[in-house]
Amino acid sequence: MPLSIDEFESGELPSGPSVPEQVIRYLLSNNDQAFTRAEIASAIEEAPNTVGTALSRLKDRDLVRHKGEYWAISDDIEHVRAAYDLHTASERLDDDGGIDADAWDNTAPETAHPSERNGAE
Repeated sequence: MPLSIDEFESGELPSGPSVPEQVIRYLLSNNDQAFTRAEIASAIEEAPNTVGTALSRLKDRDLVRHKGEYWAISDDIEHVRAAYDLHTASERLDDDGGIDADAWDNTAPETAHPSERNGAE
């Protein structure tokens, strides 16, 4: 959606959920269906190329599935919910002054690859 040059110059840019967050919310609320990139973009009112980039990144994180032209939420809903909870907690911590990246790296638990979460090796 275009932004007026006055809004652009003022630095008061619109805020709200990121495109990946909007995609996850949309697909999760319609978890019994698969959609094309264009359908998702239209539903969340974002540019198709921006949605395409978000979908690719979400797929790399095993949060969405892709077949042909269609995209759907991951069949591992618990993984999606855990990722969303982590995202929400991270945003809350950022609002409280941020996360010390070095301290996080030293104390954060290792995350398992999706194939390891299901017991496969």
